[in-house]
Amino acid sequence: MKFLTTQVTLFLKNRPDRRNLKTLFRFLIALFAMITVFSIIFHLLMVREGQYFSFLTGFYWTLTVMSTLGFGDITFHSDAGRLFSIIVLLSGMVFLLVLFPFTFINFFYSPWMKAQEQSKVPSELPEHTSGHVILTKYGTVTEALIKKLNRFNYEYVVLVSDIAEGLRLRDLGIKVMLGSLDDPNTYHAARVGKAALVATTESDVLNTNVAFTVREISKEVPIITTCSFAHSDDILKLAGSNHVLHLGEIMGLFLSRRANGGDACAHIVGRFDDLLIAEAMVTGSELVGKMLKDTKLRQEVGVSVVGAWDRGKFLSAHPDTKISKSTVLVLAGSQAQIKLYNKIYGVKSEISAPVIIIGGGRVGRATGKALEKRNIDYRIIEKDPERIFHRETTILGDAAEIEILKIAGIDNSPCVIITSHDDDINVYLTIYCRMLRPDIQIITRSTLERNLGTMHRAGADFVMSYASMGATTILNLLQRSDILMVAEGLDLIKVTVPQKLIGKSIIESDIRKETGCTVIAVKHDEETMINPDPKMVLKEGQKIILIGTVDAENRFFELYGKSID
Repeated sequence: MKFLTTQVTLFLKNRPDRRNLKTLFRFLIALFAMITVFSIIFHLLMVREGQYFSFLTGFYWTLTVMSTLGFGDITFHSDAGRLFSIIVLLSGMVFLLVLFPFTFINFFYSPWMKAQEQSKVPSELPEHTSGHVILTKYGTVTEALIKKLNRFNYEYVVLVSDIAEGLRLRDLGIKVMLGSLDDPNTYHAARVGKAALVATTESDVLNTNVAFTVREISKEVPIITTCSFAHSDDILKLAGSNHVLHLGEIMGLFLSRRANGGDACAHIVGRFDDLLIAEAMVTGSELVGKMLKDTKLRQEVGVSVVGAWDRGKFLSAHPDTKISKSTVLVLAGSQAQIKLYNKIYGVKSEISAPVIIIGGGRVGRATGKALEKRNIDYRIIEKDPERIFHRETTILGDAAEIEILKIAGIDNSPCVIITSHDDDINVYLTIYCRMLRPDIQIITRSTLERNLGTMHRAGADFVMSYASMGATTILNLLQRSDILMVAEGLDLIKVTVPQKLIGKSIIESDIRKETGCTVIAVKHDEETMINPDPKMVLKEGQKIILIGTVDAENRFFELYGKSID
């Protein structure tokens, strides 16, 4: 009953629908008048023939003839009566069988169905809504972001301007609201003044319009906009955006950090307050062939080995884990501890062959710039002449052709980075490069999260999802910074010590065994204790910094609750 009341309210609130209802009502009056006139004429003609019937019988005869049912129990005997019957019959065929269904469908049924659809896709959020995230587009980045928002119990809404798109997304379980992105009333209805964040991932032009419109309504709400072109940065900030994200450049930086430049040093890939996360390739170092328990890195250097990558698979750190030449250690420590690790175990080897970057788009060019800052030579392979900006570092051609790869130096290159936005092409090129060089490091970009496993099976050592990277970057800017994506599927999170762990030491809590997460730091007030003593007792109000896979984090939340700071 409540649902029916909502539909009726929506139907009557719409001015065109009210006008349609009036039109239908007028048609029904005209139809009733016609039936009445035909009934009166029926009586007059029947009296002329000497037949007498009641007024109810007159209506009965008129309706049976007009509806073409024609029971035949009442008939005229004169030609005038039969001619009148023909007129009534033809009028019924036109009005009842053609015009009435058309009028009913066009002016009532269709608007009613539209009202039903609109009741499923609201055009306004409840007045009490607050602390929610407003999204302007459902794409690969926002799809990944919604998963993370659900994971951490953030409310959200996706604005859609098309009712059909709204219904499609609603069927997928996405929370949507109907409204035009350039209409201030949309953001009033979305309670933007009480929102935690507005994230818009449309084109630069539309993002500017959204930021400007929202900022006129609310001066406080944080606005995050994505940006495709460098010249749009200042315009977006002037429009009111707090954070302008160049996701292509960020992706390029992420990819370049994991490129083997011919050294076995630890390279910083993330920072969490005073805690640094680094990845160290061990090829050529004295660590190769040892088990973790024999390295004594914790005792001698102070760093913790929180895990290891091996051919794209992340392995939790165990004392009996054996280090091979393809292993990449994930280290946690302070800046001084990472520096000491490089001094003891860092190995520099001169590699003359450049790193190969396949794809000269924004991500590929950003990757090249980041490698250049590390003093690593590179070559970009690009088949579109319009994307070639630096001819000395770019090779025109198709990376699927072996001659082009050989010109780029595939025979001696330590690493190939595949940056195409087409996942199918990236899988193809990953398999191809692995076939040509079984020992080369392959880093691949994935546009969709669902293709990560496929990339790894194809032979990639590292895969970075554009969607997940963008979603995590936005989530990190959501009022606080308590999540850091170290690599695809590996995150750092900061949580308040759960009630179940208060008073227990780290070793007693058995967090790693129970969940797969590792405690790598404890924060109290402004002090951060990196790689704390396992016997340290966890106290109320402290924050613990964990590292683990998504599955490990989910197990932690299931056991101890979502106490994220």
